[in-house]
Amino acid sequence: MIPGGAFVPPNQQRNLRACMVCSIVRTYTQFMNGGCPNCEEILELTGNSENVNDCTSQVFEGLITVADTSKSWVARYQRLEGYVPGVYATQVEGILPEEIISAIEAAGINYVPRDGSEDQMIPKD
Repeated sequence: MIPGGAFVPPNQQRNLRACMVCSIVRTYTQFMNGGCPNCEEILELTGNSENVNDCTSQVFEGLITVADTSKSWVARYQRLEGYVPGVYATQVEGILPEEIISAIEAAGINYVPRDGSEDQMIPKD
């Protein structure tokens, strides 16, 4: 098994979800048990099914596997630098709740919607 729980059993692909903030792909159970390895401090997904449903999406496109986010040009292009190695979606459909977007802003993070609509990007002050 890969460190960090990145392994997805073959019969669990239909349960895959992508984080709407960082786009990491995990199963619903992995988000419930371990949260998001990149965004847990803000999203608080561990043990919170409502937040898992609100902040992750089953509707996503493309998968990329990144072993070293600091050296990969694909990671730079997808804005994944500094994230944990793993499997990421290229686009994630869905709308984050306003309170989550406010928490992201308060943490000083420049939120980039992962659905390709960069025109809705929250500016970084």
